[in-house]
Amino acid sequence: MNKLLATLIAGLVATSAYAQTATTTTTTTTTPVANTAVTTSTTANTKAVVKAEAKAEEEVAEAEAKEMKVAAKADEKAGKAVAKAGEKKAKAHAKAVKAHAEAAEKITKADPEDRAKAIAKAEEKVSEANLKAEKAMIKADEKSLKVQVDAAADKAQASAKTEQVRAEAMADVHKAAAKK
Repeated sequence: MNKLLATLIAGLVATSAYAQTATTTTTTTTTPVANTAVTTSTTANTKAVVKAEAKAEEEVAEAEAKEMKVAAKADEKAGKAVAKAGEKKAKAHAKAVKAHAEAAEKITKADPEDRAKAIAKAEEKVSEANLKAEKAMIKADEKSLKVQVDAAADKAQASAKTEQVRAEAMADVHKAAAKK
């Protein structure tokens, strides 16, 4: 926003300096009758430039507002995706912990003769629960990252559109300044 304001102010100062220089130069080199005509056309030109600058500022402000809206929406989507991924990961972890606890319980309840078999089964169930939890966590992260990438792309496109509007607006101002 600061860069925009600085650019617009610099453009305004440059255009007004150009307009004043053109008026001053014409005033000193022409006769009084011609001077009135030149001043009138320069004033009309300055008015056109001021109008073009005002329109440019309005268009750029509108584009920036749209960009901010898109950025806010994208950030909101990304935030929701991260939160949802966190919830899914927490659920997957809780299921894995529950499976670990059940396996440990079966081992403690097992008879001393069957303990080796119970330990083997428990290890198998624990490894399956860990794998399932890892898969769920990876999938949740993947979805979250996709949404974040899409959000970043939306923000970049909005920024590019704003820059395009800014460039077109400055071109219009320069066209108005170039007309004589």
